[in-house]
Amino acid sequence: VQLQASGGGLVQAGGSLRLSCAASRGIFSFNHMGWYRQAPGKQRDLVASITRSGGTNYVDSVKGRFTISRDNAKNTVYLQMNSLRPEDTAVYYCNADSLLGTSYWGKGTQVTVSS
Repeated sequence: VQLQASGGGLVQAGGSLRLSCAASRGIFSFNHMGWYRQAPGKQRDLVASITRSGGTNYVDSVKGRFTISRDNAKNTVYLQMNSLRPEDTAVYYCNADSLLGTSYWGKGTQVTVSS
């Protein structure tokens, strides 16, 4: 399984970006998918996740600003990021967990928010 993340870039504080994670197979087969981020010198942390049934979960710091969604027909998961802050700067990674418990990771996409 390959996960291809895209959509990162440089944006000013208050701006928006939409990240996309395209999977090489049907995402309906994954138990849940999520976006993680890792800032320099810090651990990789969960930002948002979505289950097969569409249930979502967000870290407190992004609630109300980020929205995770999925398009099963396009095998793609999105992360809409609004009201971006400098502290959102990180490499963002897409993750997918199969029903059997196997975890897949995509290459990261850099998000940089300038103040």
